[in-house]
Amino acid sequence: MQSLRELYRIGTGPSSSHTMGPQAAARIYLDRHPEATAFDVTLYGSLAATGKGHMTDVAILRVLEPQGTVDIHWEPTIFLPFHPNGMKFAVRLADGTLADQWTVYSVGGGALSEGNTTNEELVDSTAPKHQLSSVSEALPLVGERGEGLERGEGQLYPLNTMTEIMQWCQQTGHTFWEYVEQCEGPEIWDFLREVWQVMQESVERGIDHEGILPGPLGLQRKAPVYYTKAKGYKANLQSSGLVYAYALAVSEENASGGTIVTAPTCGSCGVLPAVLYHLGHNHTFSEERILHALATAGLIGNLVKHNASISGADVGCQGEVGVASAMASAAACQLFGGSVAQIEYAAEMGLEHHLGMTCDPVCGLVQIPCIERNAFAAARALDANFYASLSDGQHRVSFDRVVRVMKQTGHDLPSLYKETSEGGLAKLQ
Repeated sequence: MQSLRELYRIGTGPSSSHTMGPQAAARIYLDRHPEATAFDVTLYGSLAATGKGHMTDVAILRVLEPQGTVDIHWEPTIFLPFHPNGMKFAVRLADGTLADQWTVYSVGGGALSEGNTTNEELVDSTAPKHQLSSVSEALPLVGERGEGLERGEGQLYPLNTMTEIMQWCQQTGHTFWEYVEQCEGPEIWDFLREVWQVMQESVERGIDHEGILPGPLGLQRKAPVYYTKAKGYKANLQSSGLVYAYALAVSEENASGGTIVTAPTCGSCGVLPAVLYHLGHNHTFSEERILHALATAGLIGNLVKHNASISGADVGCQGEVGVASAMASAAACQLFGGSVAQIEYAAEMGLEHHLGMTCDPVCGLVQIPCIERNAFAAARALDANFYASLSDGQHRVSFDRVVRVMKQTGHDLPSLYKETSEGGLAKLQ
């Protein structure tokens, strides 16, 4: 698995895979061709189907248009084999021919891949790499069938399944956040402190921001009203109302193109901040403990990203909101003193009970049903934490198994339910 810096990305909405990823790809291509004055870009599959609603073209044009002319072609019925979010960049020469064609994929959470299975993502090769203590060497790097695995370029984490990591925790006496620290190094805390700061700011901006969200739906922001009304309820109802308000606040900021943190994506960016903001401000957990919870949540998201997918275009909304709920469930359970087994159980429930969730954005916008789903997933995460805390952490269905099932379920879903706006709720627009 790669650094949490590749999971938690600070950027602007509304979509990590449809906005942040294509914009990053455009920057990479422009860096390769600073002399070019004309570009040709083709968007395929899900990127083409909902790209206008997600402002994919706007994101690309912001990078390339200052350099020269840009022609964008939309191919929503053509799905490239590696991933539904495919795109092709090319330089258009004076005689009209295309040169140096580059195919790249936006694979979720703002990450890019060239479709090379030996080095799946384009990552920052300068990211620091740290080794585990010698105690961890007792656990071999093994795949599902027991064969050895080699860490690929950009990979910081030698253990890539929950089962392996839990074995390491049991043998060493460490917990999940300590595994993150040993793999990433102590400098990860400065990065996570910045992530936490941006998350808090997005909550607070959203709570104070009234008006209509951009796009043809004319959707009114709800976070300020929910926050005000929640403050009027007694403590037990106030808690749920505030979590709703915080999740709505961040999701609405994302929908309006505000600055947020992918957790693990833009479309699911409201879940984890809502839970941590609520617990941090209403239960007075220290910043240090919040950062530890962020590390654990990131580890959960990384496990799904590495072993399955966090792309709605690939596996549906279960890979976005479902994974976000699992991350928040684990973070909350750790904050309340859960054991390694209980934290794993909380994460498992957070994901299991979102299995099969489709990605069907109305008008291709990250608004309906995305925003509301963030609020319910945040509340569900707190329920998963409480349920796991009442248990001894022992259960029949493991987190690793749910991740495998989620991947298979997502690939079994027809494309019209995976961010193409051709089925489900999007069909009723």
